[in-house]
Amino acid sequence: MDFEHYPDSHFRYLSRADVIEAARDLDIVATVAKALALHSAGQSVLPEEAYLGWTTPQGDAARLLAMPGALTPQGRPPVIGMKTINASIGNPGRGIPRSQGFTLLLDPETARPLALMEAAYISAMRTAAVTALAVRHLAVAQPRGLALLGCGPLAQAHLALLLRTVPTLRRVTLYDVAPGRAKSLAGHIASLPGADGIETVVADGPREAVREADLVVPVTTVTEGYIEPDWLRPGALVCHVSLDDLTEAAVLAAGTVIVDDWSLVRDDPRRLLGRMHRAGTLLGPDGTPRQGVTARPGARPVDGTLGDVLAGRHPGRQDEDEIVISNPFGMSILDVAVADRIHARAEAAGLGARLTL
Repeated sequence: MDFEHYPDSHFRYLSRADVIEAARDLDIVATVAKALALHSAGQSVLPEEAYLGWTTPQGDAARLLAMPGALTPQGRPPVIGMKTINASIGNPGRGIPRSQGFTLLLDPETARPLALMEAAYISAMRTAAVTALAVRHLAVAQPRGLALLGCGPLAQAHLALLLRTVPTLRRVTLYDVAPGRAKSLAGHIASLPGADGIETVVADGPREAVREADLVVPVTTVTEGYIEPDWLRPGALVCHVSLDDLTEAAVLAAGTVIVDDWSLVRDDPRRLLGRMHRAGTLLGPDGTPRQGVTARPGARPVDGTLGDVLAGRHPGRQDEDEIVISNPFGMSILDVAVADRIHARAEAAGLGARLTL
């Protein structure tokens, strides 16, 4: 066959508006829970992510992440795709989101592109869904106070989901290094479903924000820890979304530390838990240090994965007063799982555009 005259190959392109419309009424928490269960059962493929970092001409830190992944449920075709998510720290100052990118789905038979869609909405909502699952399985029985550190789009996604899925919440405390962002988000809360009866407080500092919170959710861009163990109230669940907000001392003092995938944490040299493992202060789930590294005095192991907790292989919280840390590194298979459901809905509704390669 003449390679210049191959038959046309089509794929569906979904803009952000298309993705939001297709995701309407999708139970994203259930979708993410199912993907976590498949991963915990070994029915997934999760390669290492590719990372490219650079400094922009204006001096801002920027990066590109390329994250392939596949779900391989027994007896059904695999779901295969890749998320690329790119970010520049200077973007909020330009009035645009910090992160943006695409999620790609492939035909499992031909390996040709099946769908390409905006990634940031899916990424934010699946991240919030992981937090919602952590709250469901690792928080105290009736969490009443939520602290959000950082008040950008990821905080908005968490509020939209947690106000609907944690009915015992009565107080939301917000903090951001840019006070205007916190005030703006505080004003937005009243319009969200589930916000009736919620007291909203804008804190002057991060310690004030977390001190009475049962749920602490940092969604910042920091690279150096600041949350000390004595900041946290007994029984607090820290959903360590932005991965670098806790100090090493806070991790070592926690009663239970849960991750989403140990291999991702273990192999990463940039984030807190990966650095601790390389330094010998954090051990693997089997209690062993990194190969070639000696465990330091006071080192502690990672206790398990969220998938293990969902499957009942790990009990999760041990008592009402212990500090629990959920440290979700972020898995591409969750984006792929959500994108697959969105693509099916878009196909049924005729959303987006059919493009030709």
